[in-house]
Amino acid sequence: MKTVILGIFVAVAFAGLGPLHAEESSFRHVVCFKFKDGTSDAEVAEIEQAFAALKDKIETITDFEWGTSENIEPLNDEFTHCFLVTFKDKAGLEVYLPHPDHKAFVSLLKPKLDKVFVFDYQPR
Repeated sequence: MKTVILGIFVAVAFAGLGPLHAEESSFRHVVCFKFKDGTSDAEVAEIEQAFAALKDKIETITDFEWGTSENIEPLNDEFTHCFLVTFKDKAGLEVYLPHPDHKAFVSLLKPKLDKVFVFDYQPR
């Protein structure tokens, strides 16, 4: 019960303060992949490189990072890769999604993809 009360207190105390650690206008696009069984290391590397190359092809991307799962807890639902794409604002994501270079990347990725998880948010 103390934890719930403390959580409510913190939420109320910080309500309306806006982002504490991020620029107010930034927008994040998180994408996690699980590749199909039989996808070779070379094919995965090609996809990693193609995704990273989008930062130089799509002007609305302001930052890009990625990594592979190093989970200590077995809670990653077999997702192996996580990519974090940052835009100045949500409008940047709206330009990115239909962009021809993004669509070409998706065409490369789809035949090798077993599962995908996407989560978009504005940092607070």
